[in-house]
Amino acid sequence: MTRRYWNINLEEMLEAGVHFGHGTRKWNPRMGPYISAKRKGIHITNLTRTARFLSEACDLVFDAASRGKHFLIVGTKDKAADSVASAAIRARCHYVNQKWLGGMSTNWFTTETRLHKLRDLRAEQKMGRLNRLPKRDAAMLKRQLSHLQTYLGGIKYMTGLPDIVIIIDQQEEYTAIRECATLGIPTICLIDTNCDPDLADIPIPANDDAIASIRFILNKLVSAICEGRSSYIRNH
Repeated sequence: MTRRYWNINLEEMLEAGVHFGHGTRKWNPRMGPYISAKRKGIHITNLTRTARFLSEACDLVFDAASRGKHFLIVGTKDKAADSVASAAIRARCHYVNQKWLGGMSTNWFTTETRLHKLRDLRAEQKMGRLNRLPKRDAAMLKRQLSHLQTYLGGIKYMTGLPDIVIIIDQQEEYTAIRECATLGIPTICLIDTNCDPDLADIPIPANDDAIASIRFILNKLVSAICEGRSSYIRNH
């Protein structure tokens, strides 16, 4: 795997609040090695370890992107949703930022069927055919389109399972993590002090509740993906 310098600045992480964990009563003992201190009833994440794991994750996604691999970014809670969408669009990744539908990856045939329906309805709407239907039929199909767009819009161009999945909140996206584990899809997980680092292939210890922290981690990862994609384009 290619080793590169990603300019992960500790001061910038402090400014983004990456180091703030959960209250000391809400913690997972397996996170002990990633915690450096307690302050006013809150665990403080060891940012040196965060930087190391984030750098390792950036190396992984750069290497994968430079080989033309595909990524999925998952983060459905309110504080993560907008950041997930903007980061994914910037790096031309697929994303899920509303709700992970059970079986989205493990029951890929059903997901693929829904995606075909979404693409068909989008095409029908674009050509104005829905407006030529009886009002009741048109309203039903428009509701169906809206529903599919909400939950599958970020993966509408996906034609197969992703090669790497980036997950923002381990507890919120537990179903997605288990499905990835079942399928052997590598995961990069942002893990707060109440998480289990053993569930992720590459855990990145960081605050998963602050928008600034989420953006900081995502920006580093998508920058590495973009560099990898540029390398892939130059070589093909």
